[in-house]
Amino acid sequence: MKIYKSILTAICSIMLMAASFTAQADDKFTLQIKWVTQAQFAGYYVALEKGFYDDEGLDVTIKAGGPDIAPPQVIAGGGADILIEWMPAALASREKGLNLVNIAQPFKRSGMMLTCRKDSGISSPADFPNKTLGVWFYGNEYPFLSWMSKLGIATDGSDGGVTVLKQGFNVDPILQKQADCVSTMTYNEYWQVIDGGLSASELSVFSYEDQGVSTLEDGLYVLEENLNDPAFVDKAARFLRASMKGWEWATNNSDAAADIVLEYDMTGAQTEKHQRRMMGEINKLTENGGKLNVDDYQRTVDTLLGSDSDPVINKEPVGAWTHKVWDAAFGS
Repeated sequence: MKIYKSILTAICSIMLMAASFTAQADDKFTLQIKWVTQAQFAGYYVALEKGFYDDEGLDVTIKAGGPDIAPPQVIAGGGADILIEWMPAALASREKGLNLVNIAQPFKRSGMMLTCRKDSGISSPADFPNKTLGVWFYGNEYPFLSWMSKLGIATDGSDGGVTVLKQGFNVDPILQKQADCVSTMTYNEYWQVIDGGLSASELSVFSYEDQGVSTLEDGLYVLEENLNDPAFVDKAARFLRASMKGWEWATNNSDAAADIVLEYDMTGAQTEKHQRRMMGEINKLTENGGKLNVDDYQRTVDTLLGSDSDPVINKEPVGAWTHKVWDAAFGS
């Protein structure tokens, strides 16, 4: 009996050691998202909650963003392996020396808009001159500046130009008539304007997609030097597989995906109504997203190059995207 117990104890010890090794063997991988925890990033939170990353042998940490967090700075400082960023900011960072490379593009379409009060006399872009427009900065201003450059409208407040109001991450300026227009996203701030008391009939909305100046948003970026490491490429490929599975699940289970996001919102600031509505709008933007479409990339570059007078980027980027990781994850 003593021998039997000794053998059983040894077997249990080996099993515990194996279990411990398995837990420790998961590769750590850190994602820095662009903004606070919300349905905009549902695919990643779903993949985390449903164990899709675990299935790929990954121990994933998702770092929330915020008004004082610049994702490119985080990855440059070694605080993340991969980040979510809008392509204009990523390409601008690349031109300044931070070699970000797009490895996937879950968002196919842009959700960016300029939302204006009709009572300010704005019914078309021709009415923008001599108006005050709210604009986000910290890299989000690039699509706006490119659009104004294309329209030939100065952004320095001069006569015939526009006055740019550095917009915080709320819509108070349009509600309080401090600005004639504010920047909004289809899935977030536009609905804040509506909830703030202005009806759709009181607004003129200009979608960047409809204006032909849309740029790619919410792509996945890594540092170029890491792509020379086969082990990193393997981890990134597994991350992509799990993340895209998360996005597929979120698309097919919209309300449940929003509820998962709410579970990860440590601030308690989000509401079920807002997140479920946001998830419905996000699904429209991620449809057919995933592998970067080179034509979409080139359209973004052409938009950013803008006019010769004030381009967002000064030259055609080289090496700013790759299908290497996507092909490793899903095949070419």
